[in-house]
Amino acid sequence: MTKPFNILERKARIRALLRRSSIVSASEPETNVLTRGGIALDEDRRVAVVRERTVELTLKEYDLLSLLMRSPGKVFSREALLDTVWGYDYQGDIRTVDVHIRRLREKLEENSANPTHILTRWGVGYYFAE
Repeated sequence: MTKPFNILERKARIRALLRRSSIVSASEPETNVLTRGGIALDEDRRVAVVRERTVELTLKEYDLLSLLMRSPGKVFSREALLDTVWGYDYQGDIRTVDVHIRRLREKLEENSANPTHILTRWGVGYYFAE
């Protein structure tokens, strides 16, 4: 609204905006859930659900799982995962990726020694099963 404006017109416009926003919020909320292989990631609440139970994930575990689940079958090298999830300027050890993958497998897989979701392509990197 440009000046000068009438205060009654301003109140009417505010009421109309509030009425329209309440109609939108009363409708069915959109869910942003990524589901693959029995694992569901609610990206709005940052919650992982495996076999109908909520799994507590750290920030980096969640980001790592989300990246892998968004590209099933695509193999990511340790360096690519480190740059994408931890950031380009991360100064830590590259093996931190291996540790986080192991912890994810322990939390997500029925048998972490024989994983079915997060797999390893020897000599290349990690990927999420298609």
